[in-house]
Amino acid sequence: MPQILRSRALAAATLAVVVVGCLVACGGAPPTAKPTRESPSSTPAETPEPSPVAPPVRVAPVASSDPNDLSVVVNKLRPLTPADYAPADVVEVAVPYANQPFLRREAADATVAMFAAFEAQTGLKMQAQSAYRSYSTQVSVYAGWVASKGQAGADLTSARPGHSEHQTGLAIDISALPAVCTLQACFADTPQGQWLAANAVTYGFVLRYPAGGTPVTGYEFEPWHYRYVGVAMAADYAATGATTLEQYFGLPAAPTYAP
Repeated sequence: MPQILRSRALAAATLAVVVVGCLVACGGAPPTAKPTRESPSSTPAETPEPSPVAPPVRVAPVASSDPNDLSVVVNKLRPLTPADYAPADVVEVAVPYANQPFLRREAADATVAMFAAFEAQTGLKMQAQSAYRSYSTQVSVYAGWVASKGQAGADLTSARPGHSEHQTGLAIDISALPAVCTLQACFADTPQGQWLAANAVTYGFVLRYPAGGTPVTGYEFEPWHYRYVGVAMAADYAATGATTLEQYFGLPAAPTYAP
């Protein structure tokens, strides 16, 4: 082989040895960098603002003409239909009484609970003076008032037959036991009258004929006369600040009977 070719071959072989040796010495190809785990951000994620919740919309109450409905309104312009209506679920009310009381079952249960609470809280007693009255009974009651007061006076005190809340089985007259200020405005100042004014709504009752309400209801102040409307409606009634069912339901005043 010519001398120049041998020299070139030797140089190439030497170079190959040097490269291989370098690779071995240097530990082979440079290592591939391993991916590193990202460290968590030091800034906390923002909590999203809660969406505003709209308050529930109050549904305006509607007075009923159905005497079986707790929202029935009976007054001098809204007679019962039929006039001789009699509730089907009237039961005896297990409370002390001057005249044996009967009410619709739901109102009767509420009355028993209310009387028990009054006695437990005060150590005093009260009694039912008058509760459900049938059409025929109301005929007699109203006639008695007319005989003693005349018709104009009777109309401030007692409902004409077919226009009485007592006929619905949802109204009760309450008096103190022992009796004091029975069916008189001064009942409002007795412990029984004061407790009822503050607590009857809790049991589903509202004072039906308040002081100063005669131009609306047509009746004198009767702090003894309570009307059962149910616990939910009574609470709503109190929350609105209404003082009569006419005001609560947006009905016209009924101070006199229709001609």
